[in-house]
Amino acid sequence: MFRSSSFHTIDLKGRIIIPARFRKVLKADDEYGVVLSIKDGCIYAFTFSEWKNLEQKIRESKTVSMARFKRFFLGNACPLKCDKQDRILIPQSLRTYASIEKDIVLVGVLDRFEIWSREKWDQENLKMEQELEKEEVQIEIASLGL
Repeated sequence: MFRSSSFHTIDLKGRIIIPARFRKVLKADDEYGVVLSIKDGCIYAFTFSEWKNLEQKIRESKTVSMARFKRFFLGNACPLKCDKQDRILIPQSLRTYASIEKDIVLVGVLDRFEIWSREKWDQENLKMEQELEKEEVQIEIASLGL
């Protein structure tokens, strides 16, 4: 499982180094790499086996809105192997979507990690702080024992 966050920079070629704690998860999978796609203003990164599970769930959904989502999410998917320096090369189209230029944040969210531009991540954190003030959100979080 992917947990925690870390701050990094992307190099001029569009490569990022995978943090050691995320590499451990990736290396435990069948193939050492990730499948990237885009959603919510960031880049989602899945292990190959998690991606296969996700594709199966998406394949089973037959609604019109899901057909559009399939086109968007699967059409932007990009399988990538990690190189010998534990880096991945993020395609320009995905970097453009996520407004990634230099400073990035990698955020573990259990079944995947997300790659955010630092600026968008800071904005997302502000939104979350505001969201946490809502009573219905506090009740839902309390139901988890937190």
